[in-house]
Amino acid sequence: MLVLALLFASLSALQPGSVAPAHAQEIRTQPQEEQQATAAELVQEIIDDAGDNEGLKSRYQRLVTNPISPPDTRSPRATLESFLVIMQAANKLWLGVRDEFFANDDFFISPDDKEQLVLVQSLLGKAAQTMDLSGVPAASRERFSIETVLQLQEVFDRIYLPPLDDVPGFPAGSNARTNDLDAPLPDRWIIPGTSLTIALMKEGPQSGQYLFTAATVDEIPDDYEALQSLPIIADKGEDLYQYYIYTPGNLVAPQWYQYVLNGPDWLQSTFGGQAYWQWIALALTVIVLMLALAFYTRWNNRRAVPLDPAARQSRRLAPPILIILAANLFHYLCEEQINITGELLQMLTTVISAIVWTTAAWLTYQVLQTIYLWTIRNPAVNNASLDASLVRTGFRVASFMVAIVVLGYGATRIGIPIYGVVAGLGVGGLAIALAAQPTLENFISGLILYADRIVRVGDFFQFSDTAGTVEEIGIRSTRIRALDRTLIIVANAELVKHKITNYSQRDVFLFRHKVGVRYETDSETLHKVRDGIHAALEAHESVLESPLRVRLVEYGDFAILFDIYANISATDINAFLEVQEELLIAIREVIEGNGASFAFPSSTVYLSRDQLPEQKTVDIVENKSDEERPNGAPEEKAYPVDET
Repeated sequence: MLVLALLFASLSALQPGSVAPAHAQEIRTQPQEEQQATAAELVQEIIDDAGDNEGLKSRYQRLVTNPISPPDTRSPRATLESFLVIMQAANKLWLGVRDEFFANDDFFISPDDKEQLVLVQSLLGKAAQTMDLSGVPAASRERFSIETVLQLQEVFDRIYLPPLDDVPGFPAGSNARTNDLDAPLPDRWIIPGTSLTIALMKEGPQSGQYLFTAATVDEIPDDYEALQSLPIIADKGEDLYQYYIYTPGNLVAPQWYQYVLNGPDWLQSTFGGQAYWQWIALALTVIVLMLALAFYTRWNNRRAVPLDPAARQSRRLAPPILIILAANLFHYLCEEQINITGELLQMLTTVISAIVWTTAAWLTYQVLQTIYLWTIRNPAVNNASLDASLVRTGFRVASFMVAIVVLGYGATRIGIPIYGVVAGLGVGGLAIALAAQPTLENFISGLILYADRIVRVGDFFQFSDTAGTVEEIGIRSTRIRALDRTLIIVANAELVKHKITNYSQRDVFLFRHKVGVRYETDSETLHKVRDGIHAALEAHESVLESPLRVRLVEYGDFAILFDIYANISATDINAFLEVQEELLIAIREVIEGNGASFAFPSSTVYLSRDQLPEQKTVDIVENKSDEERPNGAPEEKAYPVDET
């Protein structure tokens, strides 16, 4: 009700005999070409026309007291009247709160005054609903709209407006309909003597409403700059737009602003749409925040890194959170305390919004990765299983997609037409698809590996000349740990194209060996060895009943060979090797227990004396001394001689 008192009482609403109604009556009796009025006089005329019409008065009351009641924009006249009435009520309430605050000399605004300022902001936002702000980025739309409505109000306070009867359409809040008019409403109406245009919106969410056009919204700051040096003719008030942009705080300057006023006069000088003290405060704020972030970065780099992967990932959440908090704090100080306005505020808001939404996408990705790491800590999930790999890949893809969605929404908030960009991808989609073909091929191949379960994490397999154990199946590539512990990374597309032998997917393992015993083993022992090995295989629980055979198959070069053939049921290669080891030891025990022994490569050399053929002899007479010869006769000996 305070708003009603300010609006109707301050304008001598519904008071017969007041000066303003008489002046309004005088305007209506002037010749058509001379009829003109100030904005304040038009508001008084609107209230005077309501008269004793309680229904119309109640609709005007709802217009300025109900925060969710939209302005009447059914015709150019209704739009203009709604703007004038709302702004008149907002200005009166705003100045009343401000003057009361400084009169009481309180350091903080009282809760009641805060509620009134909230209502003032609501009224200013409602006045902005008479404008087409579709071309303004959503991130800076609220502050821009307040500045624009204040500028338009100051423009109206410095020019004469046509009488309401000359504005096409029916009054704001009336029950009249379009078909009640003598002439159809025009699609657009221009305020005489200006280029300010109110036009019918034919598409979009505001279709069917008469609003100040987007071109007019762009033109309002230039019109204000051209007219601000002119005197205010609407009332004896002050330039509220100047007060709004050059004082700190939100609508009402805080008490500490008095120190700025008491300082040097040059602090109040302006440059680039801001006072000097605002530039100094902005620079100090930037320096303090940068020093704080640098101090945190240096401190964080000196901290010990946790060994637990989940703890390390949780620590990665701190930087994006701090960046978002710092950006919002900086925006609050600039907008609510230092009160940066105009194009500089729009630029800062755009940059801050870009930082916040980019960091929010980063934070979203890190949060989902943290959830993943804490999920796989569940003892029910085996880190080396296919389920863990699926969870890992699924969370990575989901994290990336959600982060892209957050980033796209943030782009729309700062005015980037993300939907147009997406639509434009249809034109260049072919080129992008060709450029991204390897990546898409690897991604789809990874899905094939998961869907067909060709290999799983932990499987031992072989492809081409490479063999190893699968450690991870990622979005683009698969990591394989070779037998020599070398890490091999293969693109998913390449892996799918090759012939893959997956040893870990076998339901049974073949046990086939040839055992050789010495040739000295007799036949009876051979039968015992064969039957003993067969019995040892049958007795083992992991050996399948069929096929199972132990046969003497060959007399080899150095051994009598037994062929042992059986199938072993095992879950993986390690279990098979364990069973195989047990069976090989049992076979050795059977052979040695039956008195036989293993043969090993050897050669046997047989030596024998053969009878030599009959040989001829010749007599050779050796000369000896007389002492050595009996009777002095020569000695004779016979030697074999080869016939050849």
